[in-house]
Amino acid sequence: MAGQPTIVPYLSYEDGHAAIAFLRDAFGFDVIQAHDDDEGRLLHAEMCFGDGVVMIGTAKAGKGSPRIYVVVDDVEAHHARARDAGAEIVYPPERTDWGTWRYRCADPEGHEWSFGSYQPRTEAPSWA
Repeated sequence: MAGQPTIVPYLSYEDGHAAIAFLRDAFGFDVIQAHDDDEGRLLHAEMCFGDGVVMIGTAKAGKGSPRIYVVVDDVEAHHARARDAGAEIVYPPERTDWGTWRYRCADPEGHEWSFGSYQPRTEAPSWA
């Protein structure tokens, strides 16, 4: 699975574009892909450093805490396991606009975890 990490930090910034510039200029990260919403705010970006990937977005009010994204094969089964073990479900499994599945939950101390079928890569996809 070289080039395909299965655990990826997801960071939200008030100014996603400024974060990309900083991570690129200060730390040497490379942009894999970046997408803006209709207002020009960063919707989603992926950056790599070596064989690692970080996903970045623009924070919504009060939602700027970092979380971890984990790739899973069966989102619904994973959701059921987490729910049954007492995880607080932030949102249940849903189909994304790009055709993958995801859900989000919180652990006992309130850290948010995202689980989904989307597989980030260290190379830009052909459609980016």
